[in-house]
Amino acid sequence: MSDPHHTQFAAIADPGLRAFMIEGAGLYPDNAINFSLAEQRAFYDRYCAHFRKPRPAAVTAADFQADSIPCRLYRSNGTAKPPVLLYLHGGGFMLGGLESHDDICAEIADGADVAVVAVAYRLAPEHPFPAAFDDCWAVLQHLHAGGWSKIALAGDSAGGNLAAALALKARDRGGPPLMGQVLIYPGLGGDIARGSYLTQAQAPGLTTADVLYYRDIYRGGDNPYAAPLRATDFTGLPPAFLVAAALDPLHDDCGHYADKLAAAGVPALVRSEPQLVHAFLRARHMSDPARDSFRAIVDAVFALAYHGELPDIDEDPK
Repeated sequence: MSDPHHTQFAAIADPGLRAFMIEGAGLYPDNAINFSLAEQRAFYDRYCAHFRKPRPAAVTAADFQADSIPCRLYRSNGTAKPPVLLYLHGGGFMLGGLESHDDICAEIADGADVAVVAVAYRLAPEHPFPAAFDDCWAVLQHLHAGGWSKIALAGDSAGGNLAAALALKARDRGGPPLMGQVLIYPGLGGDIARGSYLTQAQAPGLTTADVLYYRDIYRGGDNPYAAPLRATDFTGLPPAFLVAAALDPLHDDCGHYADKLAAAGVPALVRSEPQLVHAFLRARHMSDPARDSFRAIVDAVFALAYHGELPDIDEDPK
């Protein structure tokens, strides 16, 4: 009898990523949204802990609070006063926290020689929109008030949504100037009746039904701070580096957002990953394409955080 996971992940060409997906399926079921909230969080925490790697030896981490919001600061042994990257974790606005993305933040701090601040924002459904967004905004203001002169934003999935929304509000409210935004397979509120929401509706790792579930949980509707693609003005935003996974219903959000930025005169670059799936960051130590993409992300963080410029890298890896 054939393993159903091998059939489910047959579209994944990279053997390392396929092995990662099969391993992960035993920890986080593909129908997780049908379980209780407590069960979903237990699945996710177990999944993240299983794939978590030790922090690089050169990185230190310290927990602190910004206006009562739990945060974690990562520093490497590099530049004495580096730029800071505000990193916002994914998890559908309802999963994750400081532990779920600890190794990712630590490796970015080490590779890009930046300070990284991770935020344990309030989670839905207990705290629907705008709670998470308000928490992230409060931390951004805290960093600016604390004397960080160079601040960049980054996030994956729901965190990419929050990062893009923060960039909009900083522009709208005269907030701190931002060096750039790095959005990793973000959900930006795209039209579910077109493009990758249809062609990748049953993608491995995330389906369009999952996207709708998380949107409903978040309850942000068409508010531009919940769905940045619904904004009407994209001028004055910081340059953006976006990573789109081909096997992901959210893929086209990146291109549509980049097009809107470019039309408004904002530099934007999309790296489209033809072999990768949503949440591939956790496969960076098992999959060559995922590892290459993570290196490109680190390069983009460095270029934007230090110079406010997009990196000179391949937009379309093979």
